[in-house]
Amino acid sequence: MHCQNKNLCGGLNLKPIFTLPQSHVMYNCAVNSPFDDGICPKSSFALGYARVTENVTITNCQVSGYDEGTLLDGTYKRAFRNQNGTFSPTGRIKFGTESNGGFKNITVSNCVFDYCRGLALEAVDGALLEDVTISNITMRDISNAPIFLRLGFRGRGPKETTTVGAIRRVIISNVVVYNADPKYASIISGIPGHPIEDVLLSNIRVYSQGGGTKEQAALDPPEKEDTYPEPTMFGVLPAYGFFIRHVNGLQMNDVQVSYLKEDARPAFWMNQVKGAEFYRLRAQRGANAPTFVLRNVEDFLLQQSWPLSDARIERAESRKL
Repeated sequence: MHCQNKNLCGGLNLKPIFTLPQSHVMYNCAVNSPFDDGICPKSSFALGYARVTENVTITNCQVSGYDEGTLLDGTYKRAFRNQNGTFSPTGRIKFGTESNGGFKNITVSNCVFDYCRGLALEAVDGALLEDVTISNITMRDISNAPIFLRLGFRGRGPKETTTVGAIRRVIISNVVVYNADPKYASIISGIPGHPIEDVLLSNIRVYSQGGGTKEQAALDPPEKEDTYPEPTMFGVLPAYGFFIRHVNGLQMNDVQVSYLKEDARPAFWMNQVKGAEFYRLRAQRGANAPTFVLRNVEDFLLQQSWPLSDARIERAESRKL
């Protein structure tokens, strides 16, 4: 699939309707979609059975949420507001929400997000989401979580065959995010008994708007296992950088998080995490705010990370660093 210079309200939804003899490729697209996702692979039960969306390449694309028509005329307006005076443009790249068949062997590279939501990878209808690489991404003026990995169980599909799926073997690298919404950190969240597995994040820079409070730092968001997946589902988060819950096997290399306005929340909030390794981490820290909040964390390793000393922790039921 090749699409260029599109100004779409509903975006592009990619579903495995036909059997193709080769990989699916989308390249050189500019998709403006203020009210829906911009580029959105799906794997629904529309064919009457679960079929995987696989062997997909998305490269050299731009997604955005400018006012309708203003991408084409070059004015890139951001004036639209709802009746209550607010607006959160969509426009992002998202896997899901329909995810019965799953997603595998997918690569996303060299893409620009501007004035839209962040990257979303969702498996909530029994899908396996695995073997995905995402690289060379720039984001600016992001209206919720820059990175959202969600394993849940909305369970849309035949009740007798639909069970909890899995997210595993995901690599995200070379990402820069500027001016992200302060309410929502990047999120990597499974559900009790079903952790996200084997995630590698490397060479990532995230600049949040900041402004979080001590009251927000004390929050403990509900699980919401069967809720429609969206970064806003947990409300304001207790971290400004990464919110990590129910994850086994997480590695972060050369990740830097900071804020534009003083923030009282920690950079990283972790709960029910096993096997987390952090190398060459840099995190801005407010007065009296920890960098890490650890709850029920096992096999934690931190090395060469400023401003903290190296640490190896076998188990932490409740600890701050």
